[in-house]
Amino acid sequence: MKISQKIDRLTNSIANVKTKESFKTEVLPVKKSEIKKKDWDFDWHKEIASPERQVYKLVTLENPSIIHGLISLGDSGDVMIMHLIENSSFNKGRAKIYEGVAGNLVAYACKLSLEKGYDGYLIFVAKTRLIEHYKSKLGAIPFGRGNQMVIETQASLSLIKQYFPNENN
Repeated sequence: MKISQKIDRLTNSIANVKTKESFKTEVLPVKKSEIKKKDWDFDWHKEIASPERQVYKLVTLENPSIIHGLISLGDSGDVMIMHLIENSSFNKGRAKIYEGVAGNLVAYACKLSLEKGYDGYLIFVAKTRLIEHYKSKLGAIPFGRGNQMVIETQASLSLIKQYFPNENN
């Protein structure tokens, strides 16, 4: 599946679009029971059911019952793979409430890659129209065939530092 989530802005957590107030976040594994199919464009129940993938949710510390975004990751044994990423419906488009959601989730995937000893490498397949966007926002570079992209160590460390500044990297 091609990644089609636009990265709106890199923040240090997530920020309210109107007030610019910042909220501390946490990324946690998500349970199937927490996902209502009608609230999402993608079939997250299918992602959760896949034994090769782990799905994580982004929540704020202030209100951990509200899911701001989801990411599906795979582990190939030497690199993390981003299969799918999506902002919640209230964090999409011009009327979105919070920005920084997708960037936060990608930074988490990079952090997980670093923790697993994969030097922060994260690969994904981008929609053609978003390749330049991912280059400029995430520091991703084309890799292999087609629209495959990779976030290498330096770009990964930059994202981790942006979203997880208090952790030793």
